[in-house]
Amino acid sequence: MFSRDVWKEIFEAIQKNKLRTFLTGFTVALGIFIFVTLFGMGNGLNNTFMKFFSNDATNIFRLYPTQTTLPYAGFKAKRQIEFENGDLDDIIKEFGPLIEYITPRIRRSALVTYKDKSDNYSNLGVGPGMQTAEQTIIMKGRYINTNDIRKKLKYAVIGRMVEKDIFKGDDALGKYIDLDGSVFKVIGVFQDDGGDNEERNIFIPFTTRQLLEGNNDKIGQITLAFNEAIGYSGAMKFQGQLDDFIRQKKQISAKDSGGIRLENVADDLKRNQQFAGVLKIIISAIAFVVIISGIIGISNIMVFVVKERTKEIGIRKAMGATPRIITSTILLESVFITAIFGFTGMVLGIIVLNLIEGKVLEEDYFITNPSINIGTAVFVTILLVICGTLAAYIPARKAAKIKPIVALRDE
Repeated sequence: MFSRDVWKEIFEAIQKNKLRTFLTGFTVALGIFIFVTLFGMGNGLNNTFMKFFSNDATNIFRLYPTQTTLPYAGFKAKRQIEFENGDLDDIIKEFGPLIEYITPRIRRSALVTYKDKSDNYSNLGVGPGMQTAEQTIIMKGRYINTNDIRKKLKYAVIGRMVEKDIFKGDDALGKYIDLDGSVFKVIGVFQDDGGDNEERNIFIPFTTRQLLEGNNDKIGQITLAFNEAIGYSGAMKFQGQLDDFIRQKKQISAKDSGGIRLENVADDLKRNQQFAGVLKIIISAIAFVVIISGIIGISNIMVFVVKERTKEIGIRKAMGATPRIITSTILLESVFITAIFGFTGMVLGIIVLNLIEGKVLEEDYFITNPSINIGTAVFVTILLVICGTLAAYIPARKAAKIKPIVALRDE
């Protein structure tokens, strides 16, 4: 029940003991502030890992040809492995039910010119599946299709920044660009969540790229999407089978660390998520240690506070105050101080996290949009208030049991 006299007494005690009140409150506010900011940084680190992998599909393998390191089957070491169009057909024939799509990628850099504007851009010879693999968003027009591949058409899908750089406000769709001496028609403009660098790429049919390079059938990299229904364990098994198949086809020793490099995006994502999770647990543990330190600090200060007010408690008991009233008054004061300063620390922590959103920490420390769930922040703050109250209960209860005559003699 609300008692005006009790609250008047609490505010008078706070007014008379400003330093003590500040020290108690500061301990609480600092503990909550550190917890909120550290926990938010942990979330920001996890956001960075998720952002890095969310730019592309995660159910894909990327196969890169490299040099062998061991002699094998009559071949010398340091043999450069090459992928060819036939490898795509053989992989589909061998693993068809497990594959959603497969596409090559041939990366080149070339001077791109439109009227009097020109610049160097990466151009990638790809198949239709690359749109899904790269999660490319078509703003206007369309992406490369199977007909473009079959007919080896000189079509180009350009990034948003390419259009902005060399078209200078003109609509690029349907226009013709000079790509390293060959004329291509722009059939689409795309954007990419990966940022400006990704949007400075140009996609063309991989068969057209091969045509420009002497009508060969060489491809630089193979991107393959597996059926997500096989799950993580199925993907790991498929990875091993695919690695063995390519090694047998290209006559590469199973013991050779080179020859091919197979990147499993799903596996990389899981390992990085686990790493981020461990870091988040460590950060959270540190934050909770800070909270515990705050509780210990509150307990120590409350012991001092009760000791300081022993004579006052004796006078109140002599005037008829019961131990229950004395204890509840001290606890109410503790709850009031810890709650006010606790929520102040929480709000300041959230404000700091909001102020450092964006790219302030992302570029140097890989922390993206650090934040904390409001419910979590409120829960921890209330928990600290409760623990602070319990920490104050023991010395308050002990003081309330002192006989008035003993308390009045206290110096």
